[in-house]
Amino acid sequence: MNSTPQTAASHAVKVRAPELVGRRWMNSGGKELTLADLRGKVVLLDFWTFCCINCLHVLDELRPLEEKYAKELVIIGVHSPKFEFERTVEAVDQAVERYQVEHLVLDDPDLVTWQAYTARAWPTLAVIDPEGYLVATMSGEGHAAGLTEIIEGLIDEHSAKGTLHSGDGPYVPPPAPETDLFYPGKVTRLPSGHLLVADSGHHGLVEYDADGTTIIRRIGTGERGAADGDFASASFSEPGGITVLPDDLAAEVGYGIVVADTVNHTLRGIDLESETVTTIAGTGQQHMVGAIDNVRGKHGELGRYDGPGLDVKLSSPWDVLFVPSTAEVVVAMAGNHTIWSFDPKDGAIRILSGTMNEGLSDGDAESAWFAQSSGLDLDADGQVLIADSETSAIRRLDPVTGEVTTLVGVGLFDFGFRDGPAAEARLQHPLGVRALPDGSIAIADTYNGAIRRYDPHTEEVTTLARGLREPSDILVVDSAAGDGDSSGRGDDPDGGSESSSEAELLVVESASHALTRVRLPKDAQTVDEGALTTKRPSTEIASGPVSLSVSFTVPAGQKLDDRWGDPTFLQVSATPPELIVSGDGGAEGLNREIVINPDLDGGVLHVTARAAACDGEPGGEIPLHAACHLYQQDWGIPVDLADSAPNELNLDLRGT
Repeated sequence: MNSTPQTAASHAVKVRAPELVGRRWMNSGGKELTLADLRGKVVLLDFWTFCCINCLHVLDELRPLEEKYAKELVIIGVHSPKFEFERTVEAVDQAVERYQVEHLVLDDPDLVTWQAYTARAWPTLAVIDPEGYLVATMSGEGHAAGLTEIIEGLIDEHSAKGTLHSGDGPYVPPPAPETDLFYPGKVTRLPSGHLLVADSGHHGLVEYDADGTTIIRRIGTGERGAADGDFASASFSEPGGITVLPDDLAAEVGYGIVVADTVNHTLRGIDLESETVTTIAGTGQQHMVGAIDNVRGKHGELGRYDGPGLDVKLSSPWDVLFVPSTAEVVVAMAGNHTIWSFDPKDGAIRILSGTMNEGLSDGDAESAWFAQSSGLDLDADGQVLIADSETSAIRRLDPVTGEVTTLVGVGLFDFGFRDGPAAEARLQHPLGVRALPDGSIAIADTYNGAIRRYDPHTEEVTTLARGLREPSDILVVDSAAGDGDSSGRGDDPDGGSESSSEAELLVVESASHALTRVRLPKDAQTVDEGALTTKRPSTEIASGPVSLSVSFTVPAGQKLDDRWGDPTFLQVSATPPELIVSGDGGAEGLNREIVINPDLDGGVLHVTARAAACDGEPGGEIPLHAACHLYQQDWGIPVDLADSAPNELNLDLRGT
């Protein structure tokens, strides 16, 4: 689901765009639409699913386009689910509202339109001209410039032909709910005992009293933005995780709170005394869009960056956690599947663990794989607990070495609702994790609407509560009063003496726009509703030798960045690993011979392709200050083995 382009530009033979078929239309005022209804408009289809961080990046890339071309362009988000929860009507409604999707949405739970357009990855984009012909497709993010060129070309062409109809489109904005919180994300306890909540949907933060019932003050304008300043004028964009610095460190650096300002791709520092907000890390641009020379390694990958935090592009930081043993803030960098560490004293930031490959792979800092890590906490031993949402996993990370191990979870496409031994247990896209006073771990199992518990002594998973609406974070509070938080977010992680049965959890119930108290039961439930695997159309291939190739065409006005050798790179793996007999691993180039195990019926091929290019003319030198671009696409391709199937698999990173 990570990503970059695949462009199938103008077709020698015009191809009619397949009809748009799904369960229902959203943001259309209740009207059912067909492609015929959209004739005369440039139509942009965005195949997305709301669990996918790269899809959320594309939503933000499309906002300027839908504003600039409001009279000529109709954007349709075709929601194509990965997780079972994402198939439900309520969940899709909430996602469209949560992420403030201001265009039409076609709900396609059975992937009918997805298959018609032969989509293989989230996100995938398709452009349809005003006469109903498919003119371009591309996978991944980072296509704003290319889409602008295509859209303007179609507007010019069809204006001249008289086939463009300028005017208002069929989008009908829904009414916004009026609630104190709007899809809140994370919560922490302040030294004062008050609560600080990331009011993500309102693009700000809210300070509550100790009980979480009375609003003390708001931080931010409530409008999407990125301005520093006082609390009344500062702005955020869907802020997430919050962590509290120790008093002495806060006095030294001038702020006591660090916030993951997710959609702004920055970390923000908040000083509650002076009521000011400052940017402390990130340029405000997402990495992989624009110049990335300061972090790019030989193959265009992110490299082991370690340097000034304000000089590097970040990618959707989702949660933050101060770690006493290192005196640094660990950052769950969901947008590129890595874990970073920020030093408030000198403002430096570094990659702590991860490779940017999306998946579940344990190991040291330079070999571990993560998948959209979204929740952090400290366990009793000072290790970092991670809710790794896209692998439906809970991981444990050494904050000094970056080595990671998995406690619960199997892989990128395996999920469910099953308690029992950790090796057999299943979660569904957890966003939060919290160490409990008795040493066990509470999990905000978001898409299951549950609070689960992992016991590290018995290695068993049980269920503490069910029936919640997208729980995204957890705080441990004293059941007798509103204070006494025993979490590791702002106080001593070993603080608090109550047993599990004497404590309550304060749950950020995101889709209910509320903070909800949940009493910890004396006896947890054991639930088994099954283990599931993401269901998508399979590709048939032959067993034995298979030629894998990825095409890449350098966009106009760019040239391959060959200053460090071959600027292309291919990583191949499989689930199960034994699906590939030989040819797996990473190497330069975009062609690979692999051997598929004939003793299996099928599995999932995981393919990551990268290519680096910079602005400049082919054959010429790359200008000194040229903008450089990293093109990347991750595919997870279910395959079935058949004797009569092709012995080749062709993919497009960016083709024209």
